[in-house]
Amino acid sequence: MTGEIKNEILLKSHGGEWFKRWFNSSFYHKLYSERNEKEAADFIDELIKELQPGPNACMLDLGCGNGRHSKYLSSKGFDVTGIDLASSSIREARKWQNDSLRFYRQDMRTRFGESYFDFVLSFFTSFGYFDNPEDDDVVLGNITRALKPGGMLMMDYINAPFAEKKTIASEQKEIDGIVYSITRWNDEKYFYKKIAIGEDILGEPIEYTERVRKYSLDDFYYRFAKHGLQVEQVFGDYQLNEYEKETSPRIILVAGKAHF
Repeated sequence: MTGEIKNEILLKSHGGEWFKRWFNSSFYHKLYSERNEKEAADFIDELIKELQPGPNACMLDLGCGNGRHSKYLSSKGFDVTGIDLASSSIREARKWQNDSLRFYRQDMRTRFGESYFDFVLSFFTSFGYFDNPEDDDVVLGNITRALKPGGMLMMDYINAPFAEKKTIASEQKEIDGIVYSITRWNDEKYFYKKIAIGEDILGEPIEYTERVRKYSLDDFYYRFAKHGLQVEQVFGDYQLNEYEKETSPRIILVAGKAHF
């Protein structure tokens, strides 16, 4: 048995919030290792053109993962901080640290600044994971607190009506000789993705289940307003085309913090 498999079996036995185990898993990083870097860079270029950040603008990449967005933003001359709960992601991200790019391991439910950032950026549905939706309000409160007056939040989120129609119910992928069996479904409140990985020493697959809350555009308007964030623009894809409820793959919101 490899050390990798042994570690996953130990993690499996500890339970707790699903994202704490899965996002810190070596299997998570392998499954998502082929994310489209060009698409991410092109999206950021479109955002920069739209948001027009000033030279040396101070940015927070909230839920930064292994730092691919943060690294690209830093290469454009911005001062970037990335935070993520997964220690494995932060270890990888710190390989790219420099004077204008830094990473910290932190739960987004813990405060991360006071009137410090010009922009808070939440890429690739890095929100809506918690059991209690009040925790999402805690995060939005932390975002508002961390933004400077007049600062901006960009949140990139799955568009529920589109995802409901386009969900691929099941598929398999083989990566480095390990088979990942993926099953997707949804109910009134959540989207789910179960990942069953090979077999452990007991002859059973190692399983993780992702779960993300179904927030609508109206939900975001309501929750943002509660925390002093005013939605200014809504886009429907990474090319920043207009949002259409039934046909847009994403909800990409740009919201401003009031000047006090």
